[in-house]
Amino acid sequence: MPLTVDSVVAMHLGDRKEQQDRVGLYPHPKRPGMLLAVLADGMGGHTGGAMAAEQVIIKAKQNFEAYSPASESPEDLLRSIIEDAHVVIKLTRFTSEQDPHSTACVLLMQPGKVHWAHCGDSRIYRFHDGALLNRSDDHSLVAELVRSGQLSESDAETYPHKNLLLSCLGAEREPRIEIGSAQGLRIGDAFLMCSDGLWGHFSDAELASAIAHQPARQAARDLIDQARARGHGMGDNISMVIVRLTDGAVT
Repeated sequence: MPLTVDSVVAMHLGDRKEQQDRVGLYPHPKRPGMLLAVLADGMGGHTGGAMAAEQVIIKAKQNFEAYSPASESPEDLLRSIIEDAHVVIKLTRFTSEQDPHSTACVLLMQPGKVHWAHCGDSRIYRFHDGALLNRSDDHSLVAELVRSGQLSESDAETYPHKNLLLSCLGAEREPRIEIGSAQGLRIGDAFLMCSDGLWGHFSDAELASAIAHQPARQAARDLIDQARARGHGMGDNISMVIVRLTDGAVT
């Protein structure tokens, strides 16, 4: 049975003065059935973070348009997007007074399979019928302390340095890039890419339920509304991409 892709890109300024997240969703210009999603959360003072995140989007679009499966693997494509964006972001430090950095999430969907890569603390989730199958690991100090058993999940919520990243694009160290994949895509599969301005307000189960039980566009609206309410006037930029696989027309 052919699958229908129900997708949406959504952003909100939150309570910040500037939107430093960037997000994109692109079909391949020459290869039907191939889709690239990319999300970046920029950091670096006034305009610096936005500039860094924009470079991730630009490199993703450029490299995807030049992608040829006959000569390049999905993993190579995803890695090249993050590495190339990292180089460009570092170069911008020499032409501006900013100190730009960015996270990066990239997801490549092809017929029957999907690959993804990330660096930083923006997340990639894979769900099926409301159940979590995969979630990317945050490259942050607080996440590393939780993974090593030095900090509990509950204490992590109030940890004073929870936004400190151990890896990101634009830093002196080369970015830590983690890659995942899944084969045999089916009805009920769903993917969420989002910045911490969204996932910081929800449990995995809440995100899974919101995306499983309603179309992507409505799910995005509801999640933004709830994140804004839970932010109590101090919410960060919000950005997300939702991709759901269904068996019929999207309402």
